Amino acid sequence: MELKYPLFLYIGIPVLIAGLFAMHFFWRKKKYHGGMRVANTKFFRELPDYIGQKKLRRVLAIVLEACLVGSLVMSLILAARPYRTETTSNGVKKRDIFLCMDVSYSICYLNYDLVDSLEEVVAGLKGDRFGILIFNTSSVLYVPMTDDYDFIRQKLDELKEYFRLQQIYQDNDYSFNMDDDYMKMMETLQYYDAGTLVNNYTKGSSLIGEGLASCVYSFPRLAEDRTRLIIMATDNAQMELSKPLIEIDEATDLAIKNHIKIFGLFPDQETYNKGNYSDYSSDLKQFQSDVERTGGTFYQQSRSLTVEDIVADIQRQEALEVDELIITKEIDQPEGFVIALLVMMTLGFGAGVIIRS
Repeated sequence: MELKYPLFLYIGIPVLIAGLFAMHFFWRKKKYHGGMRVANTKFFRELPDYIGQKKLRRVLAIVLEACLVGSLVMSLILAARPYRTETTSNGVKKRDIFLCMDVSYSICYLNYDLVDSLEEVVAGLKGDRFGILIFNTSSVLYVPMTDDYDFIRQKLDELKEYFRLQQIYQDNDYSFNMDDDYMKMMETLQYYDAGTLVNNYTKGSSLIGEGLASCVYSFPRLAEDRTRLIIMATDNAQMELSKPLIEIDEATDLAIKNHIKIFGLFPDQETYNKGNYSDYSSDLKQFQSDVERTGGTFYQQSRSLTVEDIVADIQRQEALEVDELIITKEIDQPEGFVIALLVMMTLGFGAGVIIRS
């Protein structure tokens, strides 16, 4: 324990000692200066009750004086501000991980499995930061980079429900059965779709390059040295109606420039064919090439390689050790002295009340 302002003790303790010394050795009882004297008091002074009361009064006086002195000492210590110094270091391995998801309906099956697998991973994160960006025609920063893992899991739960409803919509024909359940489902879907389909009538859908570029620039403080990963799920089936602002190869160059690895998840052909009329092989090869250019890994979902296996492999990626930052904090420690002061004041108050009674 250290004292922030020890001068209070250096001055206060000698003054207190000097005051006690003066009270006990220089102070004298006043001599008799008149009044009525009482004769033959020896008999009363020898009574057991008198002797007992006198001893009790002496003990209470000592207790009262000790409590007053102790209270003054505790007050001086508190004024001197006791504290301890705590040094912490955050030089640990950390990662910034962004989940970048193409939320067009054609990939809802892969997306559902992905967020379901990531929930458990997020629960075990320590020190890593995580963010979520979803895109279709336009991009939505669904969860800014954070280490609030409970919040992330809550948002993953919401996305899982979104993808579950997408699956129901994809798997059913509602042409002649637009009941209340259908209307409620569409209301929920439109709520999520609204942010990711801005100007889709003129721009098209699944603008992969724009989604990836938005994700790259959603990382905070790109100049800092941290391991940055993007887990990107898409079928790479871009359906543009006008020229996109940025294509996927250009967005990949931005990721490389900022030392960001991309781990790409691509659906199996059966899933791909449920919602696309593009060329599976061509979309796969282009996405694989761009992912591997960043130093990341390309994964093709299959019966032998599940999303859970893919996520486990990504989780094993080594994190960069950030520069050690040592933080020294001064933590006040008044608790023990405050308790001692309160106890002494209480005892002193009790002794004073008994003496006066």
